[in-house]
Amino acid sequence: MMSNIQIDSKIIEERTAKAVHLFKSGYNCAQSVVAAWADLYGVDTDMALRMSASFGGGIGRMRQTCGAACGMFLLAGLDCGTTDGSDNAAKSHNYEVVQTLAAKFKDLNGSLICAELLGLNKQAPTPPQAEQRTAAYYKKRPCTEMVATASRLFGEYLLAELKGTVTC
Repeated sequence: MMSNIQIDSKIIEERTAKAVHLFKSGYNCAQSVVAAWADLYGVDTDMALRMSASFGGGIGRMRQTCGAACGMFLLAGLDCGTTDGSDNAAKSHNYEVVQTLAAKFKDLNGSLICAELLGLNKQAPTPPQAEQRTAAYYKKRPCTEMVATASRLFGEYLLAELKGTVTC
């Protein structure tokens, strides 16, 4: 599972700063969260970016589940996902972790839905074209904060897990 490293509030903030930097460098929200933490599981940056690429913009820019939250869920799978299809207890544990993280994200942000977080009409068509990253792009979106929140929540989950105080 996770490499033998220490997790503390300083490391959580460093990883969160890395996620925000990745996002501001042009990577999508999901990629930014996953690439900031995936190395703990032996996943290199290239693979982390590829496996999370489709989840940006609320899954393929469809404005559904927030990509930053999806990135956090991908990381939960790396941390406690099962590789045994018959292990219902392990599946249930992973689902509990995901649901707990999702509830915390929603409590902090009011929603898990990208369109709602962006204040968009959920019925409006969403073309697949990625937008240019400009100062105006970042200014009109809460995405940088969603990336930071998802990264921080995942780090806090890891810290609680290592301390044996995780709630799920």
